[in-house]
Amino acid sequence: MKLKSLVALLVLTAAACGIPSLATAEPAAPRVIKIRAGVENAMKFDLASMTAAPGESVKVVLTNHCAFPKNVMGHNWVLVAKGTDINAFAAAAAAEAANGYIPEKQKSKVIAVVGLLGPNETGEVTFQAPTEPGEYPFLCTFPAHCSIGMKGVLIVKK
Repeated sequence: MKLKSLVALLVLTAAACGIPSLATAEPAAPRVIKIRAGVENAMKFDLASMTAAPGESVKVVLTNHCAFPKNVMGHNWVLVAKGTDINAFAAAAAAEAANGYIPEKQKSKVIAVVGLLGPNETGEVTFQAPTEPGEYPFLCTFPAHCSIGMKGVLIVKK
């Protein structure tokens, strides 16, 4: 009984001092960014750049609009660390179909992934934007897609 009284007293004191209650604080909903891949069977994202604040919660929703089967022209979305050589990353990924075209030896560079999607499929990922401002590349790692132009950049800025 004494513990409940102490907790109640702390909550009332915090409220009187203008401190919001931790029990009622809800995390901010992530900002949703929708990306379309393979529109008109092109190997491109419809969004080449996007911005986020450092540490912002972001939800990327990727939809594959390509008509070809997943094993012929699947699309994914992979956000990697600032400074990553995306051409080397994509080349290493091409041989790793069993890993969803994510190179095992470079997994430490991956920030967020929407897995490989077939025609008319949608996938999503929610992540915290990096806290360090800068440019963070994203790409499709299905073989040859990045080199043809299926890439972009997340710009983290204050």
